[in-house]
Amino acid sequence: MRIVVLGGTRFIGRAIVEELAGEGHDVLVVHRGRLEPDDMPPVAHLHCDRTELAAHHAELAAFEPDAAVDCRALTREDARAALEALPGGLRLVVISSLDVYRAFGALNDGRETDPVPLDEDSAVRAERYPYRGKTPGMEHYDKLDVEEEYRPRGGTALRLPMVYGERDYQRREEFLLRRVRAGRPRIPFGSGMWLACRVYVCDMAHGARLALESPSTVGMALNLCDDRTYSMALWSRMILEAAGSNAELVRVADEVLPEDLKPTGTMTQHICASAQRARTLLSWTTTDPGQTLRATVRWHLDHPPADQDTDFSSDDLALATV
Repeated sequence: MRIVVLGGTRFIGRAIVEELAGEGHDVLVVHRGRLEPDDMPPVAHLHCDRTELAAHHAELAAFEPDAAVDCRALTREDARAALEALPGGLRLVVISSLDVYRAFGALNDGRETDPVPLDEDSAVRAERYPYRGKTPGMEHYDKLDVEEEYRPRGGTALRLPMVYGERDYQRREEFLLRRVRAGRPRIPFGSGMWLACRVYVCDMAHGARLALESPSTVGMALNLCDDRTYSMALWSRMILEAAGSNAELVRVADEVLPEDLKPTGTMTQHICASAQRARTLLSWTTTDPGQTLRATVRWHLDHPPADQDTDFSSDDLALATV
């Protein structure tokens, strides 16, 4: 197929481009041009901001696409801008999130509302805009709005959990790796009982390609996540093992946990989901999390953030309470 990928140079989008190109699809990556990795597959690029997509309708049509994947629709306006600019009749896939579920809203509010695992029939949030007033630039973010634009057009919404892997700009393992790099022998830690599901970025990309190629998922939502959900404590020990660290996780009270270690403490609502629908309809499979986490940790140890936090005074205060 000839496939337009909106936002395909960072982490999730890049992995999808690599998956599609590796399977022989012709890809046009549409992005702002601020990031041009020199080790991406040799695919076509179109530079424009999403707000400028309509002005590039002719160029998008000239590519003669069969399908499109939208990796960066965060708001209803984002989705509409893409759908209005793309030619009609395309097979569509849009990246969504498990944060559409009511359970996620409960977690944000310090409540518990839903049993787990969540599936695609679980209740979604009644309230919109989960980051409004909390995260700058996210006032209008809501994947429910995005799904409401794409799914009636036949788009498949891929609801993702925490995605980990190489090149993750959110650096989801950094809460431990920054302490490993600093040689910290003891790390303050909560009960570690929270269940939060994850998926490896390349497994996610594989699922995105299968969904794009399959007519059986038209207009549907699919969870893409690992079969097994590790507790925060077990996942953290796996990170330390992958890093070759003997650091001790020291149990402290929730109220003294450093800010970046708060998720290791008491969390009111578990966020784990079932991907049985994707596994059944697409024969989607995932790789061994132990193996993929080792690859992830090695990459992030070799590529530390330029602005890594080296202040561990809050750790020392927490450890002094034990």
